[in-house]
Amino acid sequence: MPSSKFSPESIPDLTGRVYIVTGGNAGIGKETVIGLTARGAKVYMGARSKDKALAAIHEIQEQLPSANIHFLDLDLSDFQSVIAAAKKIREDEPALHGLINNAGIMGVPYSLTVDGYEAQWQTNYLSHWLLTHHLMPLLQSTAQSNPEGTVRLVNLTSDGHARFTPPSGIRFEDTGLEKENSMMRYGQSKLANVLHTVQLNKKYGPISAEAGNAAIWFSAVHPGHIDTDLNKQATGALPAGVLRVATPIMSCLGILDKQEKGAWSSLFAVASSNFKKSDSGAYVVPYAKIGTPSDHARDAKLAEKLWQWTESELGAKGLL
Repeated sequence: MPSSKFSPESIPDLTGRVYIVTGGNAGIGKETVIGLTARGAKVYMGARSKDKALAAIHEIQEQLPSANIHFLDLDLSDFQSVIAAAKKIREDEPALHGLINNAGIMGVPYSLTVDGYEAQWQTNYLSHWLLTHHLMPLLQSTAQSNPEGTVRLVNLTSDGHARFTPPSGIRFEDTGLEKENSMMRYGQSKLANVLHTVQLNKKYGPISAEAGNAAIWFSAVHPGHIDTDLNKQATGALPAGVLRVATPIMSCLGILDKQEKGAWSSLFAVASSNFKKSDSGAYVVPYAKIGTPSDHARDAKLAEKLWQWTESELGAKGLL
């Protein structure tokens, strides 16, 4: 895939800064944690399994003894867990310099969360929207007391946002898409991640007159086609046996790239001095380049409608 000249080593010193990476115990998230801590940042690793997170932290610290990583109990399939995680951060940290909404699931069979939403729709989109909402005051106060561009937020999406969505982009009357295939459900959730970024930038970014000196820089990142466990989860798209065989073949053919590269665009967007104020709200593509998302993703009215739908949906449940 095309690449800019960016490399993680070009990121400035991040000592004293605090970041959250959801799904930070494996795959791209883990590599993002490594990239941030290698530059001196304190990182909260959001994960639902404490054992897996602590094992990942131990593994990272064996190679990077100075890595300052803390487990953050976060189950994106449960709204109450999301709210509790945000509350813990607000209580424990006076500042938050970056949030990387990285965790996600792809192509899984249809199922509902404890909150009654389709699993991909909640895990990939709704819960990250809710987490962002509850952390926004802390992000804003941090932005207000730091140099412009210090505080940033990254939503991970994928090119699936352009390839697999319903014709309308978001099917508001049936967000669960139970009768559709698993990849359409995935694509809709990934489009929602981009539209979320558009609205965040409009409300809280440098283009917002109201944000003032509390402006945050935002981006939606397509990390690339990376060899992670995400590919093995997609049993709603292909049988598990086929996925086990196909994934290593795609890696050998260069269709799937190494996990380290999957973190490059996230690191670029959240911490690089090469990501500029004018880039806020952008769609970042492999690797560390500004790209162009789909027509639906550039639809300002659709972004506004999704924001209003989400706010109403979660607000009605008393979650905001």
